[in-house]
Amino acid sequence: MTTRPIGEPTTGKAGLPAGPAAPRRLSHIDALRGFALLGILLVNITFMASAYQGTGVDEPAFRSALDTTVRVLTEVFLETKFYLLFSFLFGYSFTLQLASADRDGAAFLPRFLRRCAGLFVLGLCHAVLLFPGDILTTYAVLGLVLLAVHRIRPRTAVVVAGLLLAAIAAGYLLLAWAVAATGTGGLDTAAVTEQGRQVTEALRGDAASVVEAHLSRLPDMVFILAFFQAPAAFAAFLLGLAAGKRGGLTDPVRHERFLRRLQWTGFTVGLAGGLVWAHATQEYSGTAYQLVAVAVDVVTAPLLAAAYAATLLRTLAGPRGPRLAAVLAPAGRMTLTNYLAQSLLLALVFTGYGAALVGRLAPAYVTLTALALFAAQLVFSRWWLDRHPYGPVEWALRAVTLARRPRWKGRAGR
Repeated sequence: MTTRPIGEPTTGKAGLPAGPAAPRRLSHIDALRGFALLGILLVNITFMASAYQGTGVDEPAFRSALDTTVRVLTEVFLETKFYLLFSFLFGYSFTLQLASADRDGAAFLPRFLRRCAGLFVLGLCHAVLLFPGDILTTYAVLGLVLLAVHRIRPRTAVVVAGLLLAAIAAGYLLLAWAVAATGTGGLDTAAVTEQGRQVTEALRGDAASVVEAHLSRLPDMVFILAFFQAPAAFAAFLLGLAAGKRGGLTDPVRHERFLRRLQWTGFTVGLAGGLVWAHATQEYSGTAYQLVAVAVDVVTAPLLAAAYAATLLRTLAGPRGPRLAAVLAPAGRMTLTNYLAQSLLLALVFTGYGAALVGRLAPAYVTLTALALFAAQLVFSRWWLDRHPYGPVEWALRAVTLARRPRWKGRAGR
């Protein structure tokens, strides 16, 4: 991904930065993408380590005070936040791809359709073989919707994103009212526990058993994606599209006051919403209150995600910024490779593909495993990009997108 150097850009098609020169990458955007990758890993690993995650029932073997504390911290600070940040960056990157095609004198539509097709195939394989909570297929489908509306004005995109989030929240509030009014809802703990046991045993089996377990969980995942993640992700797409059209991330220093406001708002309202989300998840799963908590989370999670991004951008603009960018940016340039590698390695750890440790590792050790894996990926990403211009999966997707073989060897541009 590329963007123009800091400064006042000229504009081309769709109001995007344009110009004949090949623009340089901005390390703080890559660093932000790497940071989002860490957050996604810390959440995804909890679903791979336990078949009970997200069901309203805790893993039977791990119910100590420490286990509960780790789960609550994950729910407050991480769950439902980082996929929004990643989605924002997807929308932002869309504008960079438009500018790249314009600069190359190439037709954008065939490129982008091939890219979406490549993402969809990767995501489908990922969901069936490694992790049913895949987001790539969703991005591929939503990317087509973004393509259809990409000429929208930045201000209109922001308004539509806000209205979309409000509509989702209102829908969950209405559903909560219906559940409370009819006296329905609640959780059949015994049934959920038994289902979790069966899925755990399947995930500890052979390869065919693991795939069957993934397929059995796909309908629930599709429901969550369709009625929760996908609409919120598309709202983040629109916000990223607006930021890209305005060149909002080219020079964070110019937006210091705005970033501070995001921090104050996000860390107050966003964390309050996270506490409501965690409280409902831990104590009132399946009730009307949990549906209210979902509505609260839809509105407040984007604010907390924005506060994280604002904090990182301000840090990167400070005296220690270059060092931090040098650590995070390589992983951010290889997010697709690292995302899929995370699932592959964790599948080897937690399923019958390898050690079959699903349900056997305490939450604290699960978190430490994620941090160790990400640290290894930081080192590997830097090593790889010293020898190759793209990550291996990025290279393959680029080949599909451009319909030609990209350069394989050589140091990546900085």
